[in-house]
Amino acid sequence: MLPPVMHFIKCDGVGAPEVMQWLEGPLPLPSSGEVLIKVKAAGINRPDIMQRQGNYPPPLGASDILGLEVSGEIVALGKSVKRWKTGDRVCALLSGGGYAEYALAPEGQCLPVPFGLSFVEAAALPECVFTIWANLFEAGALQANDIVLLHGGGSGIGTTAIQMTKAQGARIFVTVGSDKKADACRKIGADLTINYKRDDFVEVIERETAKHGVNIVIDMIGGDYIERNLSLLAPQGRHVSIAVQHGLKASIDLWAIMRKRLILTGSTLRPRSLEEKDRLRAALEAKIWPWIAGGKIKPLIYKTFSIKQVVEAHKMMESGVHIGKIVLEVGAESA
Repeated sequence: MLPPVMHFIKCDGVGAPEVMQWLEGPLPLPSSGEVLIKVKAAGINRPDIMQRQGNYPPPLGASDILGLEVSGEIVALGKSVKRWKTGDRVCALLSGGGYAEYALAPEGQCLPVPFGLSFVEAAALPECVFTIWANLFEAGALQANDIVLLHGGGSGIGTTAIQMTKAQGARIFVTVGSDKKADACRKIGADLTINYKRDDFVEVIERETAKHGVNIVIDMIGGDYIERNLSLLAPQGRHVSIAVQHGLKASIDLWAIMRKRLILTGSTLRPRSLEEKDRLRAALEAKIWPWIAGGKIKPLIYKTFSIKQVVEAHKMMESGVHIGKIVLEVGAESA
């Protein structure tokens, strides 16, 4: 029998990690097409930090509780749910609500926990694989033998993208902020790692490719990186923006875009429609889930925290020391 209330992390205003509090409130009930998940683990992502700071409000109608991905067991079904049953082990992409004992998810944004993965590992998957599939495989049109440049190779997105790119048969170059991160990225398949604090990534890649360049850039930096990224793209290259850590504005060489027939695009994941996310989920389950089952892709977990240690977890995320994912364990708090 389900409890009438649950605990969750809520922000008391915006600002430093200390604004997050462990509170109690009504248990949410699934609407038509939704499932209720008893959360075992929740992944931490950069947008959580931005939302806490007041820079990334949830979409209209979404939960204002932090958390964009969870794993756990389905404990209740809304009307018209067809695929899932209570007791199923799933991981899910959310628009919000993950830092909680229970979370609602549209049934089309749930995936089965891959065989052999723990709940912690499964919780580290949804935000990464949805983002990488939508931006690298679809918008970037990744093909075998392409060369990809990805900034932030040591992040959760980065470490997952390395493995997905290699599984596709392409090469991947990554920038990182330390030799420790470079070593970790090489161990999971990166073909070239560049410590941007020591080396100019443009010079290194021009030398590595004999100035031919790369086919795809996945950029999380924005700002002053954009013009440098474009200079490295080979003819008909694709530049995909997924974050803007160095700012929203950039100076670009339009002649280079025309001359090399480049494609510039970008996207966010959270505001997409339920139908679009369901389509992405189906593609992931058909293509990426077999790779996970076959051992080609495995989430890299840097550290886990109890959900009541969420302040410490956010501080670690902000420090940038992590390699891979930081995950909150929720189940122990729900007992």
